[in-house]
Amino acid sequence: MAAGRSSGRPAKKKGPSKGTGGQVRRGLEGRGATPPAEMRHWYKDKARAERITREDRGGARRPGAAKPKRSEDAPEYIGGRNPVLEALLAGVPANALYVAQRLENDDRVRDAVRVATERGIALLEVSRDKLDRLTEGAVHQGVALQIPAYDYAHPSELVELAHDAAEVPLIVALDGVTDPRNLGAIARSATAFGAHGLLIPSRRSAGVTGGAWKTSAGTLANLRVARAANLTAALREYREAGLFVIGLDGEGRVDIGDVELLGEPLVVVVGSEGKGLSRLVREHCDVVTRIPMRAAAESLNAGVAAGVTLYEVARHRRR
Repeated sequence: MAAGRSSGRPAKKKGPSKGTGGQVRRGLEGRGATPPAEMRHWYKDKARAERITREDRGGARRPGAAKPKRSEDAPEYIGGRNPVLEALLAGVPANALYVAQRLENDDRVRDAVRVATERGIALLEVSRDKLDRLTEGAVHQGVALQIPAYDYAHPSELVELAHDAAEVPLIVALDGVTDPRNLGAIARSATAFGAHGLLIPSRRSAGVTGGAWKTSAGTLANLRVARAANLTAALREYREAGLFVIGLDGEGRVDIGDVELLGEPLVVVVGSEGKGLSRLVREHCDVVTRIPMRAAAESLNAGVAAGVTLYEVARHRRR
């Protein structure tokens, strides 16, 4: 056979050499389970980009996010460029203005910083992650305003305020009003029509939160809010002090314009929009009144109903 010429037979396969079996088995084992997304190197950057996009579009809190229980003496936070600027212009008390690092400024941010500086409010530059935690995941658009926990008055202080002003007492009590925006709206009406304060129960009721401050347009800074551990007990004490209690409820039998007690020392109790007055509160009312309206409208928002009633009281007292 000449050198370099093939014999025409297929080449014999070379078998595994000694000591290579373990390497083959390890190669077949693979790299294990795929790691979850939060363990991958790109996860934090992607999550941050998605959050910023959601904020720019005005998105809401991520669904399913649990809201931690807030301590009563913890500060509140108002987030969002428009709400923060409006709160500052309205004179809402504040401790600090938080601004995100490398924030793209616009007129609202610049005005908020200017007003905060003029009012002597601390300016703090923080990360967006910290703003997320402060606002509990709500949309903040890179700015948040810290407002101190509200210092509630004792129910008797509201009567003392009226006596100090040599005026006939007018107090607004809330029964089952759980939306802070309704509390803020009622505060605006109470201030406009000369009420001496609001009374709220300490449980199952809206409090003076950031949402209430925003809706009140700053009027809560000029109106005292008292809190009672037991609303019916506080109403009983008011009656013992010479005040009459009028309950506002859609099922009342007397129209508000026909109530004869409007010129007397008065407590106006506003019930919730859905359930109205609770049974115990109703039993402590001297009169349960209603606002006459057409049948097409079953009820009014608690804030609107309070405004109509307080206007009627103020009109009667001007006579």
